[in-house]
Amino acid sequence: MWFKNLAIYRLTEAFTLSPAELEEKMDSMRFKPCAGHEEFSYGWTSPLGRSSDQLIHQSNGFIMLCATKEEKVLPSSVINEMVADQIAAKEDQEARKLSKKERTDIKDEIIFELLPRAFSFSKKTFAYIDPKGGWLIVDAASTKKAEDLISYLRKNLGSLPLVPVSTKEKPVSTMTQWLLSNETPADVLIEDECELRSPEEAGGIIRCKRHDLAAPEIKNHLDTGKQVIKLAISWSDRLSFIIDENLSIKRLKFLELIQDQVADTESNGAEEQFDVDFTIMSQELSAFLPRLLELFGGENIS
Repeated sequence: MWFKNLAIYRLTEAFTLSPAELEEKMDSMRFKPCAGHEEFSYGWTSPLGRSSDQLIHQSNGFIMLCATKEEKVLPSSVINEMVADQIAAKEDQEARKLSKKERTDIKDEIIFELLPRAFSFSKKTFAYIDPKGGWLIVDAASTKKAEDLISYLRKNLGSLPLVPVSTKEKPVSTMTQWLLSNETPADVLIEDECELRSPEEAGGIIRCKRHDLAAPEIKNHLDTGKQVIKLAISWSDRLSFIIDENLSIKRLKFLELIQDQVADTESNGAEEQFDVDFTIMSQELSAFLPRLLELFGGENIS
């Protein structure tokens, strides 16, 4: 359950639904496995897993959600081979070349025929709402995955006014200055990974891992105009992560101070442990997110 990525959205209007009201609205769009000819299925499942039917988990005012997407697996190599065989057979039979539309129709028919027998796999996407802080946080490494969950939630609620978080200072400029000056705020420690990009269109990219970012060669790249678009940092000995130019957080780790807090909290069973983990994680992030905005000049509210 511990989030590994943070796609951060600002609620632009107060979120006033109670947990019970939210669950009632979500209930009509529970997850259902793919039917015979469906390529994928998307819906809400319990954050607690199969042991619970509750579609939300609430703790200290934070509301956890979980969406599940199931997709059918049809190997392209298998489809292409079957399509080629059928096209060849029909062209031989009719002594002519098939049109593009006819080829497409054959492919569509084959996919339709294979779907009921295809294997499927599912992936979960967790998110939580912080009504008091005004946040929606999605554990998603890609914008598309986060937006899929948000779009689905909007279908349930009718509307969900929010925007991706933005700051007054561009993260690229601030992170570049940190490396150029080798100076950061007291609670920020630069680690050993970054990505640099030339500012011109289609500019070159340099990726550094397990590297001393204070080394002369890094500064040389910066002096020639390259900018930092991703940077590994840790915050207050509590969190470590990669932050990118869009304020997305990747490879988030909760460090020893937080893990000790979890270990010192007693729980009985998986559900209580989930509640402990969620409570500690959400409280930690509620302290971190305002500081994240401060690091980049404060929130840009338009």
